[in-house]
Amino acid sequence: MTASAPVPPALPAADAAALADFADMLLLEHGLSANSLAAYQSDLRLLGRWLAARGRSLLQADDADLRDYLAARQRQARPREPGQGFNARSQARHVTAARRFYRWLVRERRREDDPTRLLETPRQGRPLPKTLGLAEVDRLLAVPDDSVLGRRDRAMLELMYASGLRVSELVSLPLPRLNLQRGLVLVLGKGGRERLVPMGEAAQQALQAWLRLARPALAAGHAASDAVFLSNRGEAMTRHNFWHRIKLHARAAGIAASALSPHTLRHAFATHLLENGADLRSVQSLLGHADLSTTQIYTHVTRARLKALHAQHHPRG
Repeated sequence: MTASAPVPPALPAADAAALADFADMLLLEHGLSANSLAAYQSDLRLLGRWLAARGRSLLQADDADLRDYLAARQRQARPREPGQGFNARSQARHVTAARRFYRWLVRERRREDDPTRLLETPRQGRPLPKTLGLAEVDRLLAVPDDSVLGRRDRAMLELMYASGLRVSELVSLPLPRLNLQRGLVLVLGKGGRERLVPMGEAAQQALQAWLRLARPALAAGHAASDAVFLSNRGEAMTRHNFWHRIKLHARAAGIAASALSPHTLRHAFATHLLENGADLRSVQSLLGHADLSTTQIYTHVTRARLKALHAQHHPRG
């Protein structure tokens, strides 16, 4: 018989109560999304259980406990990609969660000291976003047919590539935020920030065909929804629905799964704009990035592509 894995110890009641209060604070004071809240809670519970197994608690932990925990995580880590080694991104996220939690404890006078004060955040290389070449985008956009679902998928793909929407922004887009006459879409992005983005003629035509010829068929017999894109149940599309459909069309277009990510067309939007002379500040505005440094990653993508083209086509490449 195979020995069962040990059951991790439960969090002490005081730790669990503190984490619940911390989550409430993040939600009420900072408006964190459900995904961000879940990530903080998951990271801190892992730390809490590790401490509990050693007779310690989140509320008692000192800097030596936290260093031991991070060292233990590093010993257990496995490389995610060849040559990448330990995943510093995951470790940095745990440090950030702990730092925020303990600073809050100090602020609330539940602790007098901050054990994360001397912790260093691991340096992490930023991975280049996965993107597609122009020919690959053309093949992908040509795949959806003129069926009801095909018209919907073409409209979604065209809009994402034309306007650089995040997947979450795409699937949650309501009808009142589309202005097809002017070719504009009003996007509600991260942190409740709005941006007005042009969509281009191809996306306008695909959206008009979807709204006029196909969307009514999916909406029929279901409760009214103001979502632009509906599933075959008449409800708003989900991220999972969209990701399933884009992978289906990518296979038909001969695009490898390794070249795809949920934001592939958003990345292609930014990369192709920069390659064709758009300035970084404009692309930042269109993408809805709060910080220009987030947009600068695409300059690395364009440089990497230029180097690859040079190596492939130059006589002495």
